[in-house]
Amino acid sequence: MLTKRLTALTLAALALAMPVQAGTSYPLTLDNCGVEVTFAAAPDSVVTVGQAATEILYSLGLGDKVAGTSVWFTDVLPEFEAVNAGVARLSDNDPSFESVVAKRPGLVAVQYEWHVGAQGSVATRAQFSDLGIPTYTLPADCIGKDNTTGSDGTRLAPFAMDSLYQGITELAQIFDVGPRGAALVADLKAREQAAIKAAQALGLNGASAVFWFSSAEMDIDPYVAGQGGAPAYMMQALGLENVVKSNEEWPVVSWETIARANPTVIVAARMERRRFEADDIERKLEFLQTDPVARLMDAVVHDRIVILDAHSMDPSIRNINALETLAEALAEVALQ
Repeated sequence: MLTKRLTALTLAALALAMPVQAGTSYPLTLDNCGVEVTFAAAPDSVVTVGQAATEILYSLGLGDKVAGTSVWFTDVLPEFEAVNAGVARLSDNDPSFESVVAKRPGLVAVQYEWHVGAQGSVATRAQFSDLGIPTYTLPADCIGKDNTTGSDGTRLAPFAMDSLYQGITELAQIFDVGPRGAALVADLKAREQAAIKAAQALGLNGASAVFWFSSAEMDIDPYVAGQGGAPAYMMQALGLENVVKSNEEWPVVSWETIARANPTVIVAARMERRRFEADDIERKLEFLQTDPVARLMDAVVHDRIVILDAHSMDPSIRNINALETLAEALAEVALQ
């Protein structure tokens, strides 16, 4: 797998190439997912509820500000192992409201509204606000999305990378590290366009794909990517048709339906989480090779199965790594 990692040297070089930016002017007020949030100064600490928010903050060089993390799907990116080792992990999954508050954070940075939102499983934004703790939700989870429909929500408009870049830029503003945010966004955009250009050059007309996240049990219908989320964006950008036509973020679709569509490529999620049996990538691969329906799909017969980190299937900086991995895999498909 080809992965390109940001380094301090890369960020420094990009920052030098960017126009000089003034520091954040406080008080800073942002409209964040329909909630107005004001910062009198840069927060002295932050607790993250969601791996995407954690890795953005690490990418901005703010690891020393992170007092606690939670909601992890897979291991932290290798370049952040050292900083992450010194940060308290409140929970691999949903943290308790009390554990977050106990850290006395200056900010709670959130990946999903269903964790901290109107009906938050951890708490509502109002509960944190009542204690004087501001919350910030990554815009990628609320722009063009209805989060009142189940835990995963429904996309009302297709996911766009601009919403991810907005989250990076605004977090950089909040912490008064604007140039770092600009450099990070510039690097990610350049890599995004390079991966898209490489895939488009292949001319894979009519190629299709399905993204398999997990399954509650191995012998029942899988959770696959719908038409509006980050995987749908990746497929559209790389010239692949999504064989799943639902607007839900992660709908349940039968293998019979998927087999009839016969995708060119199957993209399977690998994760350390073990909430469901199919979280295990080895169990996924075994199923595809042995199930009487799944094993007949062309993608299985011709070994066109691409493995991605589960976290790269949600809006995050890992979307760029995923684009690069998929573009490289599609180059091999073009040779078949």
